[in-house]
Amino acid sequence: MTLLWPSLALLALVGGLFLAERRWPAAIERLEENILSILLATITFVSFSQVIARYGFNTGWGGALEFTRILFAWMILFGMSYGVKHGIHLGVDAFIRLMPGPLFRAVAIFGAVCIFLYAFILLYAGWLAWLGADVSTNWRQTGAVGYWTFMFDRGTGLTDLRYPLWMQEAFGLQDRVHRWVAYLMLPVGLALLAYRGLEGVVAIATGRRELLIAGHEAEDLVSENRNAAGD
Repeated sequence: MTLLWPSLALLALVGGLFLAERRWPAAIERLEENILSILLATITFVSFSQVIARYGFNTGWGGALEFTRILFAWMILFGMSYGVKHGIHLGVDAFIRLMPGPLFRAVAIFGAVCIFLYAFILLYAGWLAWLGADVSTNWRQTGAVGYWTFMFDRGTGLTDLRYPLWMQEAFGLQDRVHRWVAYLMLPVGLALLAYRGLEGVVAIATGRRELLIAGHEAEDLVSENRNAAGD
């Protein structure tokens, strides 16, 4: 099982995103928001239509539950990097804000590095070989890239989701939707999270950001609305 081409594809994706954000930041922002909106809207529509079909017409789509579960996982995996980019992940910063400026920044950078390491370890665990682990044949030790490649090579299908009959006939596809299609967001989402972690390290080190979390949003709301009652 070779992990070279999936790894290069992820690097190309991250590199392309880096260049595109420098050239069209507003467009990339809208694209990310639209992806999350489409995923959420699709989940809502499918779930609502299933309720109507089941209780109103005693029928329904057999693959709806698996489909919405996959979309929900896509929304979480894609939303992780979006949350880091905009600093909307909840965190506790009461203690570190008591630290002097240089130490506060060092701890903030450490937190951003931990985000990168978390994503990188889940993305690719081949570094376990440095600790003596055998990662040559066990896909479970090669992280998300290895797991996705394992599914891609074997063409395993999902449990309930089926390709439409016209797609099976036109493209010679198997009956069930491939798992690698459903699991594609796993390596992509982790690669984007690792990228946002590194981006956060640079932003904090250069003074463009304080933290990658939303730890004092209540304090900000109080400050913004301090005079609201008097108005």
